[in-house]
Amino acid sequence: QVQLVESGGGPVQPGESLRLSCVASGFTLDGYAMGWFRRAPGKEREDVACISGSDGSTAFYGDSVKARFTVSRDSAKNALYLEMNDLNPTDTGAYFCAIGNGVCYKWDWWGQGTQVTVSS
Repeated sequence: QVQLVESGGGPVQPGESLRLSCVASGFTLDGYAMGWFRRAPGKEREDVACISGSDGSTAFYGDSVKARFTVSRDSAKNALYLEMNDLNPTDTGAYFCAIGNGVCYKWDWWGQGTQVTVSS
């Protein structure tokens, strides 16, 4: 059974940090493009970060998060992470762990999401 399960979301105040986790089961992450996208109510999906499936190391970030977020992986744990720093209200949304068979941001499968709410 192929599964991606996110965790680590929650309510935070502006300027605080969160670390999201994604554990894959039923398959191995190696070889896939992997990363995160988010979606806020009334807004289109926004790609956040991705690790290239070609080399398994090159990372890409959306312009709005490039200086604040870091995506990483742990092959031994078959897991993916997103470290989010200096959060602001525009970061609010449901965050989804995702994989793809091709290039970054062409997602084929994702998890159920974890909610991040940034407010004062």
